[in-house]
Amino acid sequence: MGADQHIDWMSSVGSALDWWQEAGVDTLVEDAPRDWLSQPMPAPAAFAAAVSAAAVPPAPAAATMPDALADFIAWRLGNAVPEVEWRGVSIAASGPPDAAIMVLVDCPDKDDGEAGTLLSGAAGALFDRMLAAIGLSRDTIHLAAVCARRPVAGRMPRDTETRLSDISKHHIGLVAPKRLLLLGNAASRAILGAEMPGTRGSLHSFNHKSGETGVVASFHPRFLIEKPVAKAEAWKDLQLLMGNLPA
Repeated sequence: MGADQHIDWMSSVGSALDWWQEAGVDTLVEDAPRDWLSQPMPAPAAFAAAVSAAAVPPAPAAATMPDALADFIAWRLGNAVPEVEWRGVSIAASGPPDAAIMVLVDCPDKDDGEAGTLLSGAAGALFDRMLAAIGLSRDTIHLAAVCARRPVAGRMPRDTETRLSDISKHHIGLVAPKRLLLLGNAASRAILGAEMPGTRGSLHSFNHKSGETGVVASFHPRFLIEKPVAKAEAWKDLQLLMGNLPA
């Protein structure tokens, strides 16, 4: 019990420090006054040491990934992935291996571990209605997440983002869908290298070893639940996803 509490504390501190880094805070304030204009800025050694001590180091990922989809999905749940040290349950991708439409989300939601599937609960119910509105269902799409497990506070750690992006891109190449729907900021960053909603409103092209896939970025269902006014824009994204779909 004590060990678990220690790990939770370390993860919480690491997440908080990571947030401050993203906010641009990279130097600790000293108790004694300092002439910042005439003296060189000290290296943020204390900050770096705190981050290093609090963050749980990711396990090294395998240099190569399986080139068969079924083998890749099994590998994704194994011990050679960046999330292996994270707490929680890994959720596998689902849906037909040759689906014309693939959907990529950021990570499992809090209730997905118990449900054993991505997008369960209220977000999942809204997602199902979104699919039905364009004539699709979970049985006809390939659904996956950038993170197989849910990270601390639901935020993807920056130190694993590049590796997770590479894994997701490899996954897309194995499915080779005609269209890819990215739901949320993390999924947009992983594939398009830019934040959503900045990537919304356009059909992007993603090239992979099996060809080319049209990509549309949109809001995650959990965001639409909090901001229902965005549903009209999400509907436009869904229409863009299905428009002029290659035969």
